[in-house]
Amino acid sequence: MENTNMSPSSPLPSIVAPTAPDSAIPARDGPMQAAAANSPSGPDTQAAAPKKLSGAELKKLKQAEKAAKRAAKKSEATPPPIQQPGEQPGKQKRQLQPQQEHGGSKSAGQASSLKISAKSTQASRRASVSAPAPAAPPSGPKKRVGLFGHLYGNARRHTIENAPKEVHPSVLALGLQMSSYEVCGSTARCVGMLQAFKSVIKSYTTPQGTSLARHLTAHHLSPQIEFLKACRPISISMGNSIRFLKDQIIKIDPSVPEPIAKRTLVAAIDTFLHERISAADTVIAQAASARILPGETILTFAKSSLVLKTLLAAHNAGTSFNVIVLDSKPLFEGRRMAKDLAAAGIPTQYMPISAASHAVAEANRIFLGAHAMMANGRLFSRVGTAIVAMHAHEHDVPVIVCCQSVKFTDRVALDSIVGNEVAPADELLGYIGGGPAREQLLKTWTETPGLQVLNILYDVTPAEYVKLVVTEYGSLPPSSVPAVLRILETAQLGM
Repeated sequence: MENTNMSPSSPLPSIVAPTAPDSAIPARDGPMQAAAANSPSGPDTQAAAPKKLSGAELKKLKQAEKAAKRAAKKSEATPPPIQQPGEQPGKQKRQLQPQQEHGGSKSAGQASSLKISAKSTQASRRASVSAPAPAAPPSGPKKRVGLFGHLYGNARRHTIENAPKEVHPSVLALGLQMSSYEVCGSTARCVGMLQAFKSVIKSYTTPQGTSLARHLTAHHLSPQIEFLKACRPISISMGNSIRFLKDQIIKIDPSVPEPIAKRTLVAAIDTFLHERISAADTVIAQAASARILPGETILTFAKSSLVLKTLLAAHNAGTSFNVIVLDSKPLFEGRRMAKDLAAAGIPTQYMPISAASHAVAEANRIFLGAHAMMANGRLFSRVGTAIVAMHAHEHDVPVIVCCQSVKFTDRVALDSIVGNEVAPADELLGYIGGGPAREQLLKTWTETPGLQVLNILYDVTPAEYVKLVVTEYGSLPPSSVPAVLRILETAQLGM
């Protein structure tokens, strides 16, 4: 007898009653079907004269097909249990048999569908036992130190590719110089930024329907600042300068013609550069150089433009002294400091920071530069400064910090973890060896699981390690930083 499987997509009026073995024919289908099943006429007679189902039988068959589909979906959604060794495959058929017996009124189509789903489920169980799922590939090693994870931002920009069209060419050039450390110190970056902003203001044109005070800051100056931030985080002095410039822009009367307003802003930037940086450097260098006595040994760390001016001022005044320059990776700024001092005729020794204890023991005074002076009197400077100050505190050697007031901030720092700048780790390893040796070193650490390299640029020196802070407002103890901040705030309000 031919077995005809019904497709779910075929229309219901053309459905032909499927044939099945004697045990699978329901008893309630009537004596005519039972007689046809037991008829000796054979399969040819049944195939030649198929009997169409009535409406009630079609409805029952449709319900049975829906139930079979739901059972098949349920078996696919539920993961089959793994077959234990020695388990008989026939147990699965016995478990499915009650489901077939429970619906005694179901048609032969449902029975065949259940058999097909049972076979597919059994095959999937055999596949899960014989072919286990492949293991997920191990994730790459994490090269970020978890304690400083909040400091890792976007990758530092080294090209002008995809830069916003609003960014001025002078700002593009400065950003690339900052990212490559050609412009490195906080004072140099602040001066370069203000000079670039002068070019931005000169080339600016106020759109129709708005004013310079409203449009310049939000729509033209902000893209320049964001590009500089993408190249390297801005320093404290840069942040103070930006706030000063924004305050000057806000104070411009909308009725003032644009050319006059632009000249006013450029003049304000020039005044800020002269009073807060150039003149401040001269005053600080003269006051600090007066504390250098003949025959003393002065120690400094890395390179500070203000400390360099102080030492050159003392040398030009006729004071004879020696200088020890400590230096560290990755920037090796002390190399340039030692070259400039030696070129000026000052006896200079150059040592790595690993010799800090020995060098501090030979020094009479220590002059340090600053990235910022915090409101709680702590010094925020190039990483390694805290080690030098700690050794100086142990040997009772006075530490003098040369810092302009533009680097003072109302922030409070207790450690170098909450706020800092994390540079690429390859910069810390890039100076070891050269050629194949350097490439092998970089490849080794990047492919070593669990190995992280931290390259932070600043650390925090406690206030008790600093004896004096020389500013353009005088020589003050670190605890007087809030007083300088109040003076600056009062002067700004009076402008």
